[in-house]
Amino acid sequence: MLKIYNTETRKKEAITLAEGEKLLKMYTCGPTIYNYAHIGNFRTYVFEDLLRRTLKYFAFPLKQVMNLTDVEDKTILAAKEKGIPLREHTKIYKEAFFEDLKTLGIEPAEIYSPATDYVPEMIAMIETLIKKGYAYQGQDQGVYYSIKHFPSYGRLSHLKLDDLQTGASERLTHDEYDKESASDFVLWKPYDPERDGEVFWDSPFGKGRPGWHVECSAMATKLLGETIDIHVGGVDNIFPHHENEIAQSEGCTGKHFVRHWIHAEHLIVDGKKMSKSLGNFFTLRDLLAKGYTGPEVRYLLLSTHYRTQLNFTLEGLEAARQTLNRLRDFIRRLRSAKAQEGGSVASYLEKAQKTFKEALSDDLNISSALAALFDLIRPINALIDASKMTAQEGQNVLFFLKDLDCVLGVLPLEEEVVEIPPEVQKAFEKREVARKAKNWEEADKERDFIHAKGYQIEDSPEGSRVIKSTG
Repeated sequence: MLKIYNTETRKKEAITLAEGEKLLKMYTCGPTIYNYAHIGNFRTYVFEDLLRRTLKYFAFPLKQVMNLTDVEDKTILAAKEKGIPLREHTKIYKEAFFEDLKTLGIEPAEIYSPATDYVPEMIAMIETLIKKGYAYQGQDQGVYYSIKHFPSYGRLSHLKLDDLQTGASERLTHDEYDKESASDFVLWKPYDPERDGEVFWDSPFGKGRPGWHVECSAMATKLLGETIDIHVGGVDNIFPHHENEIAQSEGCTGKHFVRHWIHAEHLIVDGKKMSKSLGNFFTLRDLLAKGYTGPEVRYLLLSTHYRTQLNFTLEGLEAARQTLNRLRDFIRRLRSAKAQEGGSVASYLEKAQKTFKEALSDDLNISSALAALFDLIRPINALIDASKMTAQEGQNVLFFLKDLDCVLGVLPLEEEVVEIPPEVQKAFEKREVARKAKNWEEADKERDFIHAKGYQIEDSPEGSRVIKSTG
């Protein structure tokens, strides 16, 4: 049984199919595509991918929707600063986002939903909320949600409505006077030529554009139905975004909106909040430019439990690199196993699989899941060292690792095809001749030349070979 913490109930709860349903419906908050996504964003997206892969590992049929916020204050401002149309601007960063997902090994969702494709559904939802008395139009022609008409407002964030209203009143500013209450939130922003330029839609409320919160409600209910099984995002989405989604969706449909809310904690860098002014702000592309790889970044983002704050450091990336190199060396050794008689591989695999699955079933306990993998490596290496692992047993371990990697998505299982430059190959052959002649000085000289060219020599009982250096 897979149990995951539900933010709304504050309990670990079993993930189950809704009565009469044949698949899980999951909505995941995606990027606002005004710029390149940063590693704080990708901490959440990698977690969402781990969740997706785990659900499939536990044999749940799944339909995932990820939204793409392509109309919002930041996207409009960024397009205006470049002097290009909004759609042209967001296209650049949408394509970049999909490239980054591929680099990090994040599986594609079944549906990606750009907000601008669903404006008619948003308008229809706002009309329904007005008719039902949950929303009203201000003198500025904007449409606002009246949270006093939704008594359970605050149940996700566990904040009390009276406190929210009092706090909002204290923060009241001049541009909120058209609201009946300072704590009400916008559903439809009236058109402002200076702010919005050419970005607007016609509606029964006048020219304007949807508010950010209503975008997700309209897309989720349109694509997944009035009640969805799982809604995922970062903890910064809990209030007010997800709280507002509940109010909008349930006010419109009268149905329970989400059965299971799941949120990933913040990422900090070197113990501080990520900020351009502090010089600790990284996009994935910044890290690739420093020489790190997608799998290395993914491993670091993956390796801390999703409800624990992740302290991202370059030292942590170096450690991730060394861990993946260790795994790569282990996988090479499995492929070289050729003993005539085997050991107790099956019992080690059975224990590792049981521990791995139990860890995942307990709120995606990734630390214990990874420990199951590394606890397996030690006895398997001992069997290889003692020449007690057959080629078939080596393959069985590889099959097991591939099964684990359906969840982890980071193990270096692809066989490396390395083209050795002629001068490196010649130096390797000269080294082999020198070793046979016990000319250790010459052998070391050729080895150093090989290392200087970015390659290394792997010696084993089965012989020696040249491989590309890692790290």
